[in-house]
Amino acid sequence: METVMKIIGFFEKVWAENPHYLMLAGLILLVAIIGKMKLFIKSNQPWIAGIIPIWGMIATLKLVGRPVSHIAFFLVPGYNIYFAFKLLIEIAQSFGKRSSIDYIMVCLFNVFYVMNLALAYNEEYAGPVYGTDLKTAGERKPALA
Repeated sequence: METVMKIIGFFEKVWAENPHYLMLAGLILLVAIIGKMKLFIKSNQPWIAGIIPIWGMIATLKLVGRPVSHIAFFLVPGYNIYFAFKLLIEIAQSFGKRSSIDYIMVCLFNVFYVMNLALAYNEEYAGPVYGTDLKTAGERKPALA
């Protein structure tokens, strides 16, 4: 209970001294949630999974075609960072983005890149990419067409 009170005290102190940091973090969190929900809608996943953390990770794994058991990779310290970036790149590949610039952009600006994928009318979900040859994947038709 004492730890919870320390955490609450920390946020009260931050809010009193620098409320704009918490407001900026809240805005970025809101953009991330909305972008993830719209991305799930575009790729025929349940949109409510964008709000619920574990279910959202499972839906993201399904979006790129990975088995649900790969969620355990997020529990391995160190490897989880690599796996998160790999999953972001596979999300971009699932929407037909296969250039190095796209990979760098999705890793650096992931919240806003996912929001762009979700809201852009010309971006279509091409289907899962895990376990497929990317050379022939470019020739596939989009999954929703």
